[in-house]
Amino acid sequence: MTHIKVPQDRIGAIIGPQGSVKKMIEERSTATLNIDSENGTVEVIAGDDPVGGMRATDVIQAIGRGFNPDKTYIFFDDDLMMLEVIDLSQTASTSKELLRLKGRIIGKGGKTREIIESLIGIKMSVYGKTVSAIGHPDQILIVRTAMDMLIGGATHGAVYSFLEKKKQDLMRSQLDSY
Repeated sequence: MTHIKVPQDRIGAIIGPQGSVKKMIEERSTATLNIDSENGTVEVIAGDDPVGGMRATDVIQAIGRGFNPDKTYIFFDDDLMMLEVIDLSQTASTSKELLRLKGRIIGKGGKTREIIESLIGIKMSVYGKTVSAIGHPDQILIVRTAMDMLIGGATHGAVYSFLEKKKQDLMRSQLDSY
């Protein structure tokens, strides 16, 4: 049994229209979800499949960090998928600084986030004080480095070059594994 604290405004996304998201998570994971919308907590009670219970926890945490539920079901299909949450409030000392960092990561019209997602093949969410990514461990490592570069003040051009190089490395390692 796991308890997950979820922002109040994300509880509705976990439940979904007519309870459809909750039902889908329960069916795919065999877990039971007890949602307390007053406190913003979700209790995950593992069913017949303990791994499914762990994956349900990942899905709920991802939805809680701003991901569209449809983008989180991949946790049930790919055992290597992981969720990485980077807390920007550790770096930003003021709310103005936090906004600036979020702006750098999202980019003008969402361009930077789109480039990161398409080059590395991950999904990203910038929500509240966090940046989150869903991907394989090698992809998460690259995204974390790119985030550190952006947070540290590197130019967007330098970050894009780094990502291009890493995309080539990912493609080479995928070819090598076949």
